[in-house]
Amino acid sequence: MAKTSSVNRNEKRVAMADRDEEKRAKLKALIKDKDVAPEDRFAATLKLAEMPRNGSRIRVRNRCALTGRPRGHFRKFKLCRNMLRLLAQKGDLPGIVKSSW
Repeated sequence: MAKTSSVNRNEKRVAMADRDEEKRAKLKALIKDKDVAPEDRFAATLKLAEMPRNGSRIRVRNRCALTGRPRGHFRKFKLCRNMLRLLAQKGDLPGIVKSSW
């Protein structure tokens, strides 16, 4: 089990990233647009830098839905490797069978 504070911090980052996603996209598009005046592009860069860093999508860490473990995460199942193996052995994951040949 991961520390509750780490899981909560990551959930806060997810919420901030969802909230700020549209504003960040507009500022980045303005910065990349070569037809805009350099002063406006620089102002957009400063506005982007003033935004909270935890609002960036890159700060979000993929964690296991059951344990909060940050490593060995399978995106398809939203589980860490340990829980994936355990649930697959118990037969709780439909369509997953132990391989044998």
